[in-house]
Amino acid sequence: MARTTEMVTSGDGVRLACTDHGAGMGEGVGSGEGRPVLLLHGLAGHAAEWDPLVRLLRPARRVVAYDARGHGASERRPADVSRAAHVRDVVAVAERLALDRPVLVGQSLGGHTAMLAAAAHPELFSALVLIEAGPRGPDPEVPARIGGWLDSWPVPFASMEEATAFFGGGPAGRAWAAGLAERPDGLRPRVDREVMVACVAENARRSFWDEWERVRCPTLVVRGDTGSMPEAEATEMRVRRPGTELRVIPSAAHDVHLDQPEALHEAIEAFLRHSHAGPDRSKSDHMP
Repeated sequence: MARTTEMVTSGDGVRLACTDHGAGMGEGVGSGEGRPVLLLHGLAGHAAEWDPLVRLLRPARRVVAYDARGHGASERRPADVSRAAHVRDVVAVAERLALDRPVLVGQSLGGHTAMLAAAAHPELFSALVLIEAGPRGPDPEVPARIGGWLDSWPVPFASMEEATAFFGGGPAGRAWAAGLAERPDGLRPRVDREVMVACVAENARRSFWDEWERVRCPTLVVRGDTGSMPEAEATEMRVRRPGTELRVIPSAAHDVHLDQPEALHEAIEAFLRHSHAGPDRSKSDHMP
């Protein structure tokens, strides 16, 4: 099956740009080998930032990614950017593309969405991978922090090279730069500041520990060794759900999927190979 793109309409009419990378040779194999994967990017990101991981996952399984509402090629200014709206989008994409109990993989705010979707719809998803994402809160400063970060972007960028350098260079910088839109005056974001701030409004007000405790599928929590997710949060997640697996990826910051896609892929595949055994496991390792 070749890579295809299509627009999926969510329950409230918001159009979502989806990329279906197709079914790999392992599709249908048991014990986790062929389970489809649905990828959810973080705030202000885009689906194509998953491409390095997709290339590694693709030989063995079907992989789908989409631009979240308010992001990328999806509807830019949706009326509703609540956590519940994002969860409805996950369900809409999974159902429209006929993904049979996919593995949800999400980074940052996308991981938070994946966690809430797994909690609300345990029958729809077979496993959960959270990358630099968890249920802690409230964080009253997060809207101002996000707004200030977006305000710091020196837009328009004159070139991809300038944008890549601003975003830190390397694979992560190139991926962030690739998410910009080319305009007559230069490269500009494909997101609106106020929409992005609204996306994190609920995280400013409360925590999501109750939702975390309602997750029933096997779960892997991944942190970058220099990332922004506190070790204490990941530890508490395993205390509250003892079967949770924890991994720390060396030489990775918040964008683990961009900094170390090979190590992340290894962690995900190891987790999926034995996640069918059930949730009564307790592991915490640094990847070699």
